[in-house]
Amino acid sequence: MKTFFLQTRIYSGEGSLKALQRFHQQKIWIICDGFLATSPVLDNLKQAIPADNHISLFSDITPDPSIATVVKGIEQMQALRPNIVIGFGGGSALDAAKAIVWFSRKQGLEIETCIAIPTTSGTGSEVTSACVISDPEKSIKYPLFDDEIYPDIAILDPSLVASVPPAITANTGLDVLTHALEAYVSPHASDFTDALAEKAVQLVFRHLATACRKGDCMITRGKMHNASTLAGMAFSQSGLGINHAIAHQLGGQFHIAHGLANALLLAPVIRFNAIDTRARKRYARLAKLCHFSPANADDRAAVNQLIHQIALLKRQCGIPQPLTAMKVTERQLQQRIPDMIAAAQADVTLRTNPRPADDKDIRGIIEALYE
Repeated sequence: MKTFFLQTRIYSGEGSLKALQRFHQQKIWIICDGFLATSPVLDNLKQAIPADNHISLFSDITPDPSIATVVKGIEQMQALRPNIVIGFGGGSALDAAKAIVWFSRKQGLEIETCIAIPTTSGTGSEVTSACVISDPEKSIKYPLFDDEIYPDIAILDPSLVASVPPAITANTGLDVLTHALEAYVSPHASDFTDALAEKAVQLVFRHLATACRKGDCMITRGKMHNASTLAGMAFSQSGLGINHAIAHQLGGQFHIAHGLANALLLAPVIRFNAIDTRARKRYARLAKLCHFSPANADDRAAVNQLIHQIALLKRQCGIPQPLTAMKVTERQLQQRIPDMIAAAQADVTLRTNPRPADDKDIRGIIEALYE
């Protein structure tokens, strides 16, 4: 038996910030990073909130939010006791907000509404039951999954991502593609998650390169914003896989953007998973759905076309070569592999990969980065 449910109310499209006009005389706490705290984008958010609300700000969020950041946020929440919490920003801000709210609720704080408003199109965190918290001392990222982590409301306003630079647009967009691909080949996939993942894949291939070139195109930005949420809904129900299990380690060890880490691993992961007959057929189905391969093509040929199109998309988006992206030598990468293997084996996302992976398999995928 499989289950599927939607817990987050979604408002999307230009002007969707107007959904905040329903709140009056509330204590609203906004969680964002230091950059957004001083940007005009935050002013746009505040202007969308009725003036009779009391607004407070927590802007200590950094990339890869740490356990210490979450603890500090919980302490501030206990002091302020807001009714409404708004996570505002990229995946780090949304994950931090979700974690802070989740732990605070467990401690008995009554938070009426948790709202997620993404300012990047990538993580899908606004509609997922997951958040990732890091331990800088151990160079490890911990993905947390719980149905109570879902935000109550998600607001997808493409105007908030119009100024996102091309490199971040590319990294986050390829994160979307990774989410959709892993959800699609997961053993927990269903007709419902398939529909979401298929649409997300199509939107990414159709719009990501344009979004990198023409960031002010609201139609394109809106499509990528929707793709991110669709993929988030898919993987939140079906799970992820080895791509994320290893990407978490690349990010923890070399401090590269999560979406970039995922992008670097896509080809070797697909080749590894495609050894499994079911996964191979599913990758091939996506290639045919996107018209990368004829409907009557051999599955292996179709998978190769999918890998080829991903490589082309990465070039169009300016994704660097792996060692250049990580700013390491082959020897430096080799030295970190044992620690990354151990941490990847313990990563919860590995549980829903379409085929099992031993230490040798994980090493092979990582070593493919410098072939």
